[in-house]
Amino acid sequence: MRIAFHGSSLLSAVWNGAATYYRGVIRALHARGHRVAFFEPRAFGRQERADIDPPGWCEVVVWEPDAPGLRAVAARAAEFDAVIKCSGVGVLDAEIQEAVWSAARPGALRLYWDVDAPATLAGLEADPSDPLRAWLPRLDLVLTYGGGDPVIGRYRALGAQDCVPVYNALDPETHHPAAPEPRFAAGLAFLGNRLPDREARVEEFFLRPAAMLPGRDFLLGGSGWEGKDLPGNVRLLGHVSTREHNAFNCTPLAVLNVSRESMAANGHSPATRVFEVAGAGACLITDAWEGLDAFLAPGREVLVARDGAEVAEALEGLTPGRAARIGAAARSRTLRDHTYERRAAEVEARLEAALAGRAVA
Repeated sequence: MRIAFHGSSLLSAVWNGAATYYRGVIRALHARGHRVAFFEPRAFGRQERADIDPPGWCEVVVWEPDAPGLRAVAARAAEFDAVIKCSGVGVLDAEIQEAVWSAARPGALRLYWDVDAPATLAGLEADPSDPLRAWLPRLDLVLTYGGGDPVIGRYRALGAQDCVPVYNALDPETHHPAAPEPRFAAGLAFLGNRLPDREARVEEFFLRPAAMLPGRDFLLGGSGWEGKDLPGNVRLLGHVSTREHNAFNCTPLAVLNVSRESMAANGHSPATRVFEVAGAGACLITDAWEGLDAFLAPGREVLVARDGAEVAEALEGLTPGRAARIGAAARSRTLRDHTYERRAAEVEARLEAALAGRAVA
């Protein structure tokens, strides 16, 4: 099958939390024999700070976000058996979906892939004139980054024929155990961009434990934290390239995951970082959210905290031996149940079922 993705960026993770997700899914689809092209606009300096080269497993088309660029992208839509518009491109979102879905050839599948369902659904429910609402009944399928039954129900209520979560996962060729690096040494490390939907939770789950444990070293990576008032035992790194994530995960005693407020509220939305850390065999401490136990076993494969005090308590009671056992168990579980190979097989089955339904119709 020939599949077109229209998304934020495959080449760059700069202000683009979906990069690892896109790479894992598309690389696995390629391994299953599909030919995939990813169309990404030149925007936000992403391509200038790309952290991978154009890969052999996907055609990457970087286009200028103007009228001629959009016409050129739309002109190629008829080449594909499935045309996917992803959420959060960041520029010309409505124009891209209108152009590429309208230009798709008769019989081709039209899909929306939502990598931030809570934000998208909030916008759709608040604005009846949102162009995506008119498209939903005409699309073959909506795929989402996560969300479980609440997200599925809300999309169906808006007219979607079907909605299927495709959860984050592990690409074991990309994220795996690595040698520690002294510059990432810490008792607890957190990696995430500064976002309004997450900042208060980072303050609670990361900065509060740092203040409670002044004798421990804490490490903060990600964009946007410059100028933030930090405890003296928190070291700021700035953006960390995806090439360095394995060492970042393997060096500290533990790594923290903090969900965005909307993702935690919806539940069933494991962040990419959950599987990156597990794939590296590192010990993960995560904030609590509904559905977590469907992915990792609390206490054995992951440590779970309901607030900053419980993060501090978990860290104080954590020995290197126990951290290693938790990391090893998480890696084993993730390799068994949560790889992008498995996710790609799910996507393939959904696409084939949609095509079969088209043929019957």
